[in-house]
Amino acid sequence: MASQSMEIVATALEQQVLHSARLVEEQLDAELEKLERLDEDELERLKDRRLEALRKAQKQKQEWLSKGHGEYREIPSEKDFFAEVKESKNVVCHFYRDTTFRCKILDKHLAVVAKKHLETKFIKLNVEKAPFLTERLRIKVLPTLALVKDGKTKDYVVGFTDLGNTDEFTTEMLEWRLGCSDIINYSGNPLEPPTVRQKAGSKFTKVEKKTIRGNGCDSDSDD
Repeated sequence: MASQSMEIVATALEQQVLHSARLVEEQLDAELEKLERLDEDELERLKDRRLEALRKAQKQKQEWLSKGHGEYREIPSEKDFFAEVKESKNVVCHFYRDTTFRCKILDKHLAVVAKKHLETKFIKLNVEKAPFLTERLRIKVLPTLALVKDGKTKDYVVGFTDLGNTDEFTTEMLEWRLGCSDIINYSGNPLEPPTVRQKAGSKFTKVEKKTIRGNGCDSDSDD
């Protein structure tokens, strides 16, 4: 009886697969037929549109590169911050401190993401050189990423809480978090964060906040 049931299920699955394959084949045939009906003038126009799209994409790429996109770099002062966010639509600014260990972890991932996502500018600013801006943006924990769109701060990534609450988060996790705020063109599913990978025999390192004496910032560092 069980064997007969399995055969029925297998047959149903086989029919479903064949049906899906036929649908795909019919769609491909329709596209090929559509292309075959195009005359030389229509093909030429199609070619011209694609070339124009490529030219626009290349021009946009060069414009981004001229504004400092494609690299992760430090800006010298808070005055430069306003100039940087004014000329680019999407900006990620890392507010950091040299003595904060977790800022260095974030640096490593941001350098990778900056090269991959030319549509966004990635910069870093030392909070010790930006007291006014730090207070204005209410930067209380280091590291903090300010996500700026069209000159306005849209969102923050504070510490590693949104990145799995571990020092071992992946670059893909950071990319996903930035994609959730639409600050980069994220190709994955924003509703499904990447799986946090752990090294064999290791445990998640929970982020502990410590107050830095002498100012109002907290630090995720163990320093």
